[in-house]
Amino acid sequence: MRIDEILKHKRTLSFEVFPPKKGGEGKEKLLATIDELAGLRPDFISVTYGAGGSNSKNTVEIADYIQNSAHVNALAHITGGPSSPETVDGLARTLKERGIENVLCLRGDKPVGYEAEYCKYFAHATDLAEYLTPYHFTLGAACYPEGHVECASLYADLINMKKKEECGATFFITQLFYDNTYYYRLVNEARRIGIVSPIIPGIMPLVNPKNIRRIKEMCGSAIPLNFRNMIEIYAEHPAVMEEIGLNYAVYQIIDLIAMGAPGVHLYVMNNANTARAVCSRLEKVFDELF
Repeated sequence: MRIDEILKHKRTLSFEVFPPKKGGEGKEKLLATIDELAGLRPDFISVTYGAGGSNSKNTVEIADYIQNSAHVNALAHITGGPSSPETVDGLARTLKERGIENVLCLRGDKPVGYEAEYCKYFAHATDLAEYLTPYHFTLGAACYPEGHVECASLYADLINMKKKEECGATFFITQLFYDNTYYYRLVNEARRIGIVSPIIPGIMPLVNPKNIRRIKEMCGSAIPLNFRNMIEIYAEHPAVMEEIGLNYAVYQIIDLIAMGAPGVHLYVMNNANTARAVCSRLEKVFDELF
């Protein structure tokens, strides 16, 4: 089913997974994880493209498994930066053949150490969205509550967001964030300039303090002071840190839903236990409000 149609009728719960760097045991483990995630009754599961397009073939195979074996709507990422038109055409045709209706259009950031020319054909996510128009996918796009790291301001980034909608995006999924006020600002300013598509907040439970530096480098997300204090105090106590991260994610989600968010997208890092722990704490919320 098309995600934009689902969003017209209900809030959505969704998860994101990424292809393993190698096949074999890693792939089998991921498929088992997807089966576990499917048991949590998400509205869709997204699968990433891989840095530099390295896992684009796996993306299609995993999206196919999500759609046709796990029987959950699949959202396949396509990253334009490292891709040629021939690659995109091949992916699009295969996705269509396998009944996958939803695609997340991304430019993608150039991976460290990537030597080939980047963004040779698709300099922006909008270029990719326009190129995919003949395939009649439901297109989603990314957005950034704290502004994209390459943009001078949030408002410059909002102009790009508006262009994505004009080029066919019918819903957005945000980069992860830990301060909900950034999400509310994004939504308010997006509506002010005429963006009408649903904006789904993306949440990554921070259960391992070692991930803070990586998160800062990846997207620059601010860590609120009260949350940072808890992390620093209990960083050497993994079990306590896990509880803090899970409960903070639950707090974020309850607050977001109370303020009208159209759903929640969980970046679970291929960890079904994290997804299950969050969902179990929110079972009554999901039953009554989703």
